[in-house]
Amino acid sequence: MPKESDEVDRIVAAWSAQRPDLDFSPLGVLSRVDRLSRHLDRARRAAFRRSELEPWEWDVLSALRRSGEPFQLSPKQLLQQTLVSSGTMTNRIDRLVGRRLVRREADPADGRSVLVTLTDEGRTRVDAAITRLVDAESELLDSLSRPDRDRLAALLRKLSLGFDG
Repeated sequence: MPKESDEVDRIVAAWSAQRPDLDFSPLGVLSRVDRLSRHLDRARRAAFRRSELEPWEWDVLSALRRSGEPFQLSPKQLLQQTLVSSGTMTNRIDRLVGRRLVRREADPADGRSVLVTLTDEGRTRVDAAITRLVDAESELLDSLSRPDRDRLAALLRKLSLGFDG
């Protein structure tokens, strides 16, 4: 076991002793990813909660904010960015309209269509949330140098492309 070991090292060592015929290196990587994912989920939820947003609200509002001025997208574009069903998106937009975080507007290019636009209140909330999120995520990565972060990001990108492609 390495000089500095964690719970995953102990689990892998125990399994290796019981089943020396198996290669447990995937467990060493993906168990850590799973554990880190739980820490990340807690940090994200806390950042959103402090901005009075639910994670699903963040998904929609951040898609609008990232789109740039005038911070509006069609429901179809929101569907593509958030990967939810049409019915779910309609419900989410309705709830965000009710909270005055977005508004529906007629699409000037096609009167039959609507655009979802981020309100000033929605922008204030999403901007506060992204600031809190970046701070929280930076704190989670404090033990890594910038070159280590870049190397880890590159490795995770490489792994991710195998699933997203």
